[in-house]
Amino acid sequence: MSWRPQYRSSKFRHVFGKPANKENCYDGVPITKSVHDNHFCAVNPRFIAVVTECAGGGAFLIIPIHQTGKIDPHHPRVCGHRGNVLDIKWNPFDDFSIASASEDSTVKIWDIPKHGMMKNITTAKKELQGHSRRVGLIEWHPTAGNVLFSAGYDYKIMVWNLDTQDQVIKNPVKTISVHSDVVLSMSFNTDGSLLATSCKDKTLKVIDSHTGVVLQEANCKSHKASKVVFLGNLKKLISTGTSRWNNRQIALWDQDDLSVPLLEEDLDGSSGVPFPFYDPDTHMLYVAGKGDGNIRYYEISFEKPYLQFLAEYRSYLTQKGMGIMPKRGLDVSSCEVFRFYKLVTTKSIIEPLSMIVPRRSESYQEDIYPMTAGSEPAMTAEEWFKGVHKDPVLMSLKPGSKNSQSIPLVTAREPLSLLEPKRFQNRIEQLEVASIQERLEQKGTKEERLEDKIQSKTQPAFSNGCDLSECAPPKTENELLQMFYRQQEEIRRLRELLGQRDVRVKQLELEIKNIRNCPGSC
Repeated sequence: MSWRPQYRSSKFRHVFGKPANKENCYDGVPITKSVHDNHFCAVNPRFIAVVTECAGGGAFLIIPIHQTGKIDPHHPRVCGHRGNVLDIKWNPFDDFSIASASEDSTVKIWDIPKHGMMKNITTAKKELQGHSRRVGLIEWHPTAGNVLFSAGYDYKIMVWNLDTQDQVIKNPVKTISVHSDVVLSMSFNTDGSLLATSCKDKTLKVIDSHTGVVLQEANCKSHKASKVVFLGNLKKLISTGTSRWNNRQIALWDQDDLSVPLLEEDLDGSSGVPFPFYDPDTHMLYVAGKGDGNIRYYEISFEKPYLQFLAEYRSYLTQKGMGIMPKRGLDVSSCEVFRFYKLVTTKSIIEPLSMIVPRRSESYQEDIYPMTAGSEPAMTAEEWFKGVHKDPVLMSLKPGSKNSQSIPLVTAREPLSLLEPKRFQNRIEQLEVASIQERLEQKGTKEERLEDKIQSKTQPAFSNGCDLSECAPPKTENELLQMFYRQQEEIRRLRELLGQRDVRVKQLELEIKNIRNCPGSC
């Protein structure tokens, strides 16, 4: 007999989408008419970049993030490509550096002035020449600085080292030639050691990003994957595509075994490509279809059924592409956990859309803003090419917090008692460590209280708040089923409490590791 409650407790069950008003949109943007299945938009806390329609080559706009309203038709552009621009990505560790891929078979790196663009930029900082056909995808490495991956229509993925003095780089450090058709999407895991790809030949691959060796490959006849994304450190993948009946579909995979999907779920019968976006901090998955106005969002869990549908944002404004604001650019005072930038071609506007957790309190909500990836690289390109793996550098989103600067992760485990103030060079660092230690002690007290609470609920003399010594044994089948359902509900609730505790323990371990590697330590 299997039984599962219809509803499950979740702090993100009531997340809702809040579109920006007209004054806070970007109006009059000549969005590209290209039919290439890509986002065409890239966002960071300072600028928004969007591929535009133009004659004679490719171009894209760079708009300051706070410059909303009507955009000047003669706004300066980045226009150094000879073919249409197919993809753009901001450097995650430099808000003033952006990469672009084009139909002219090149990838270019551009430096954007800190005060914004005052004139057209036609000369790139670096030009990468290695592909023999047009380049459709680019991805920055998530932890190593100045390492870029590009995928072209020559079926090759090239790895580039940008830590060189050469303006024109003709030879990539490595070329991955394991695909028999066009690569449709690329996604890294948290530390960048693995690269997942989806291909036009209907296959999914998990590749070692250093060696280029295919570790796992899926060729599922019931699911034709179009886009794929890693689910953080959950060791799972989400792919979106179509089923054998041409219904749009999402599929969940185990990264260590791609022979059969863990889960398949049909969405609808529309034809637009569904784009997946995953937030590793909240474990929420957003699925936005090209040509749709709606965005579905789910919560990913550690155990079956793995994928829990939360809600759907609906709008009559259809999107051609989407940009995503990094976590460090969100408005934490309004409990914003995700922000899209929708490219609406029918009205030539870019509409910001905030995903908000409804909370009455205006104070900082620490439970929905754990330590997140910061803007500092964990290692240099040279270290990565030598085979080093490092987790991303984490930062706190709490306004005014002393640990709001990025602090690196280390893999060695050492007790917190080794953190003696005499190891630090000045009084300010001692105060920072003392503040962090005090905060960790407070969290430890909370964890102890939670443990006591769980132990009190798991004592054998009680069941779901009822003393078994006082409860009469069930006499009918109906009473037996009711008691069984209560037991199942209690087991599910205790598992969720233990899962939350495990997550908090991991976060505390990460903070301890971060303290050990605090700048100025010896």
